[in-house]
Amino acid sequence: MRAPAKINLTLRVLGLRLDGYHELQTTFQSLALHDTLTIRATRGPFRIECDDPVVPTGRRNLVWRAAAGVWRASGRRGAPRGVLVQIAKRIPMQAGLGGGSSDAAAALRALGRRWRVGRATLRAIAASIGADVPYFFEGGTALGVERGDLLFPLTDHPAAWAVLVLPAFGVSTKDAYGWFDKDNRHGGLAPRRTANDLQKPVATRHPEIARLVRALRRLGAHSAAMSGSGSAVFGLFGTRPRARRAIRALASATRRTVLTRTVSRAEYRRLVGG
Repeated sequence: MRAPAKINLTLRVLGLRLDGYHELQTTFQSLALHDTLTIRATRGPFRIECDDPVVPTGRRNLVWRAAAGVWRASGRRGAPRGVLVQIAKRIPMQAGLGGGSSDAAAALRALGRRWRVGRATLRAIAASIGADVPYFFEGGTALGVERGDLLFPLTDHPAAWAVLVLPAFGVSTKDAYGWFDKDNRHGGLAPRRTANDLQKPVATRHPEIARLVRALRRLGAHSAAMSGSGSAVFGLFGTRPRARRAIRALASATRRTVLTRTVSRAEYRRLVGG
C-alpha cells in the first residue's frame, strides 16, 4: 500500500474550538512522495516494523490505532492479532507532510478489506484518529474546514514540480499551535501575509523557515510556504529543470532536499488503490 505525502497550499487558523482543536480552513494537495506499507499475515499479536528507527512502532503509532479501530469495528474482541505491518518510510517526521496520517489511512484501507469493514466506517475511524487522516481518503486538491477533517474536493491544482526543503530540526504540531496561540494572545501576529498562518510563529523560533521560503521564491517558485505545522518548506515550479536548479542551489549538509511532484485526485486514487 502506498501512503502519499501532502502539503498545505494554504492554512488559515480561524480560532480555538470547544473541543480543544483549532478551527481551520486549509487547502490540501497530495504529492507523489510516499511511504510504502506491506501487510503480512502472521501469528500472534499485531505488530509494526519500520526501516526508520526513529518511528515509534507501538501504540503511539497511528497505524496501531487504525488497526485497533478496524479490529473493534469488525466485531472482534481484545487487541488486534494476526497481522504484521512493515513500513518503508520516505516521508520525514515532524515536517508537516502528513506521513503518519497517510500511513494510518493506508492501514485503514488494507485492514478494512482484510477484516471486512465498510468504507463509511473506515472514514469515521479515520476522523477519530487524527484531523488529517480523512484527507488521505480523498487525495488531490481539497478544501478542509472545521478541524480540517470536513472535506470538499476542489478542481485539481495545475500540475507542478515540488521542491521540499527539510531543515535539520522538526516541529511538533503541538508546539506550532501553542506558539500560534501564545503570539496571538499577546498581539504578536502581523496581518496575514503568508499562505500559512503557522509559518510566522514557527519562523519566529526557527528563522531558517522564512529564509528558505524567500530563497525558493528567488529561485523561481510560483508558490512557496511552510507546509502544515512544519518544518518542511515547499516550492512549486512549472518545469522540472527549474525545480532541479533549486535543489542544487539549496543543497546543504545541514538540511535535506526532495524533488517530487503534485498528483491529481485520479492519479492519487490509482496510487493508493482506490
